[in-house]
Order: sequence, then structure tokens, then C-alpha cells
Amino acid sequence: MSSTTENLKEAFAGESQANQKYRAFAKKADQDGFPNVAKLFRATAEAERIHAEGHLRSLDGVGSTAENLRAAIGGETYEFSEMYPPMYEQAVAEGHRARTMFGYALKAEAVHARLYQLALEAVAAGKDLTEVEFYLCPVCGHIELGKAPESCPVCGAKAARFVVNAE
Repeated sequence: MSSTTENLKEAFAGESQANQKYRAFAKKADQDGFPNVAKLFRATAEAERIHAEGHLRSLDGVGSTAENLRAAIGGETYEFSEMYPPMYEQAVAEGHRARTMFGYALKAEAVHARLYQLALEAVAAGKDLTEVEFYLCPVCGHIELGKAPESCPVCGAKAARFVVNAE
């Protein structure tokens, strides 16, 4: 039988995936002209987020800001250095359309790790980041500090498409 810790990890993963899936379903319902169905998907997505956060807290998965930044750096570094390279290579070899997003994620995750490292250095010095504007590319997930680039260095999206301080 599974331990409670293993159950919490499985539940956290499942609730996190449900949150993301329902958010994507809400966007599609909006596009298809079903705004109230979209609201239901968004409300349920938020409920799944609440469950996931509760499970993460039960796993003692939220520490100090410095600890959280170290965990984030580790996760992002794993993704761009170990997880995504073979996924990307396999998708390219198979001619699968996933190669595009795998390629974007591989590059964007390296940037995320670097940004978290800058944040960790600031926090270790007892300071917050000085930048107040974070620009997110809605196509590939690349993040820029201060101002959007003319075009995204990962996917080429134009500056006008970037989202400021996305939440």
C-alpha cells in the first residue's frame, strides 16, 4: 500500500494537471461561444488549485523564499538540461508537432532558471528584485525583465504580444 507521502505526491500532480487542463478547456469554451461553460471550467480549475496547494503544504513543499527559489532553480535546471532535450530530439525524429513546444520550453526554462538565480542573489542580500515589470511571451513562455524585446528571442513573437506582469 502507498504511504501518505506518496499519495500526497500523486494527488498534488493530479490536481495540478486538472487545474491546467481546465484552464485550457475554459479558453476553448470561450472561443466556441460558451462563456458560462468557460466560467465553470475556471471555477473548477481554481478548486483544483486549492486542493493542489493544500497537498503541497502537507508535503512541506513550501519553504522560505530562498528555499523556494533554490527548489525552482533546481526544477527549471532539470527541465532544460535533462528532461526536455531527449523529448525534443524524439519529437524531431518522429516529426511530431510537439517538437515546437518542447523546443520553446527547453530554451525558456533556461531563462527561468537564470531569473530565479538573480532573485535568489537579491533575497540572499536581504533585498527584493529591483525590476517591477516582467514581460511574458504568451507563445513560448519566455520572460524578459524591464521591457519586452522587439521580438522574442525564443519564438520570434513581436513585443506587442508580450503580457506585462502576467498572473
